[in-house]
Amino acid sequence: MPGDLPPDASGIAAREAADEPARRHTLLWLQSGGCGGCSMSLLNADSPDLFAALDLGRIDVLAHPSLCEASGEDHHALIAGILAGRQPLDILCVEGAILRGPSGTGRFHLQPGTGKPVMRLVEELAPIARHVVAIGSCTAFGGVSAAGDNVTEACGLAFDGAEPGGLLGPAFRSRSGLPPISIAGCPTHPGWIVETLVQLGHGTLGASDLDAFGRPRFYADHLVHHGCTRNEFYEYKASAKEPGQLGCLMEHMGCIGTQVHGDCNMRAWNGEGSCIRGGYPCIGCTEPRFGEREAPFLETPKRGGIPVGLPTDMPKAWFVALASLAKAATPERLRRNALAERIAVPPGGLSGKESGKPK
Repeated sequence: MPGDLPPDASGIAAREAADEPARRHTLLWLQSGGCGGCSMSLLNADSPDLFAALDLGRIDVLAHPSLCEASGEDHHALIAGILAGRQPLDILCVEGAILRGPSGTGRFHLQPGTGKPVMRLVEELAPIARHVVAIGSCTAFGGVSAAGDNVTEACGLAFDGAEPGGLLGPAFRSRSGLPPISIAGCPTHPGWIVETLVQLGHGTLGASDLDAFGRPRFYADHLVHHGCTRNEFYEYKASAKEPGQLGCLMEHMGCIGTQVHGDCNMRAWNGEGSCIRGGYPCIGCTEPRFGEREAPFLETPKRGGIPVGLPTDMPKAWFVALASLAKAATPERLRRNALAERIAVPPGGLSGKESGKPK
């Protein structure tokens, strides 16, 4: 059963604890039902880059579809060695949703050359691994792969959308005692992956460092709204109405960054960008129900002219009152810039007596 430990698990754990300070860790990366975008994101990691992070975390990659030459019989032999206990496995990373169809057989996704469903392979490897990591929202929750009618019966490792379950079930714990670690995102931020791996390599990621969905709290305790470059427009509810305009994207353009967990705007991608900085609204890719929104991504659903999805922890009456006051106090500079594609009115600076300097 998923979650059952191998017979010698206690002995393995004791040996690992004894040599932890100097021990290197092994990582196996499996590709399941997804687009490979999280691997592509990971390869663009910087500060540190992927290889520096692996070295920092004392991690040796046994196999990764984009990084390793071994394939075919060599890959099968590696898997057989892990299952037989000849090859230690510390970190099992799974990218892509688990495809359970048709009718729970898993035969929509077979391991090449074996005819074995990948979901069965994951079920066998997960209890052996010291840590199990879900890379991306598809592996965490089912993601885009599970959206709509979900004809492939896609799910996450420990969640099916927002509901506990998935392939391994809510009670699953790896040999470390942790549930699957859900590095959610579509694709997930490369910095989130490398930081998690380094922490696992040094044994500094515990149960209290994960939120209720298994996401590392170092990024999930933030909202995408934090650090947003359009926050001044948000404060005054000076909103964009068309793509390309500079104003806040929440009121009309579908942005839900005030509700979505992630430090995307604090930890810029490749030191430079984010969805919102690129002019696109936050569509909630780190959340369990990503892909199941009732409205199109670029539309803000409203009732009585009020956005349905209000900022986290804000009562509707407060939002209405604050929005009315903010709109009444909106500086003309922000009002005009919000509907422009480039800054039309630059901010005025203090001068003369206002600046504390003589005229």
